[in-house]
Amino acid sequence: MMARQGGVVSLSLLAVLLLGACLPVPAAAGVHLSTLPKALAVTASTKPGQVLHAGVDKVTVTWSLNTTEPAGADAAYKNVKVNLCYAPVSQKDRGWRKSNDDLSKDKACQFKVTQQAYAAGAPGSFEYTVARDIPSGSYYVRAYALDSSGTQVAYGQTGAAAAFDVAGITGIHASIKVAAGVFSAFSVVALAFFFVVENRKKNK
Repeated sequence: MMARQGGVVSLSLLAVLLLGACLPVPAAAGVHLSTLPKALAVTASTKPGQVLHAGVDKVTVTWSLNTTEPAGADAAYKNVKVNLCYAPVSQKDRGWRKSNDDLSKDKACQFKVTQQAYAAGAPGSFEYTVARDIPSGSYYVRAYALDSSGTQVAYGQTGAAAAFDVAGITGIHASIKVAAGVFSAFSVVALAFFFVVENRKKNK
């Protein structure tokens, strides 16, 4: 009797283990921006409201440890990752651009500017040519300090008040616009010519 009960218990435990193995593992929560120290001082060479043209214009981004941070606060910083972020005005009514406190779900800071090694005690900088695929909109700059595992451990940003605008490439080259205009004008002239010819034929 005892052996039978022991067998039932063993089968029950095995069933529970198998069921647990088949269940999906909950997704790990991402790092939350609100939990990160704002330990980096970040600046951009642009002026608020300045318009940069995608594929043409440049912006210089600089970062350093905030002077309010104690010495050694950046001991765990191994790399710096800089991104362009949609300003709130360019997020409105666009769910695919919305910011999220959970950085694994954030859609505002989609565009990578650079990632490079962090130099303790020395400011870093990067001259960025606005990529051709950056859409038209208003942007600010955010920098993350990453630890050895690539996890965000601190950040800094220029903020929405210092946002600049990007004029994106529409995909229609100027020469194509000119050709389209010439073709339209030719079409009007040709239509008028054939109209006159037809009227002369009728009068004859």
